[in-house]
Amino acid sequence: MWIKICGMTTREAIAAALEAQVDAIGFVFADSPRQLAPQAASLLAQPARGRVRCVAVTRHPTQQALDEILAAFKPDVLQTDVADLRVLRLPQQLELLPVLRGRDADQASLPARLLFEGLTSGAGMPSDWATARRIARRAQLVLAGGLNAANVASAIAEVQPFGVDVSSGVEERRGVKSPAEIVKFVSAARAA
Repeated sequence: MWIKICGMTTREAIAAALEAQVDAIGFVFADSPRQLAPQAASLLAQPARGRVRCVAVTRHPTQQALDEILAAFKPDVLQTDVADLRVLRLPQQLELLPVLRGRDADQASLPARLLFEGLTSGAGMPSDWATARRIARRAQLVLAGGLNAANVASAIAEVQPFGVDVSSGVEERRGVKSPAEIVKFVSAARAA
């Protein structure tokens, strides 16, 4: 099970994610209580470089904002809505994690790997698991939206995703991750 912890804002959260051996950590550059400046995210990500995939999480970025993120943060992966990828100029070697939201789910062609979530990121609202299950049969689906240690096993059983992504479900307060909750979430996901 591929696991991503999103919305990193503290060294303690990154240390817990690394200790739990997650596959990726996300740094948010979109409007959010978890939003960081590219330089700040770059400094925060240093202990994780080469150990896990460092993901730049955006939503409808301008080309200028994206260029600044690429230059200062140097992500391993760019996560942004699938529609954004049609209009942005991107380096060819940059790994992508396109985001499909509930309303976009009926696309005829799907990326090989995608993140599926609800209409609002980081709000703790579950995505449509039935739709996610259908998409997971056609692509490597990373399930996001409203996941936490208590429901991740059920989500995995129902959707059969390639991976899971959590943000608000492991927070001790809005925008700040709980190292203990990160460990509980990863343990529950791996046990499923």
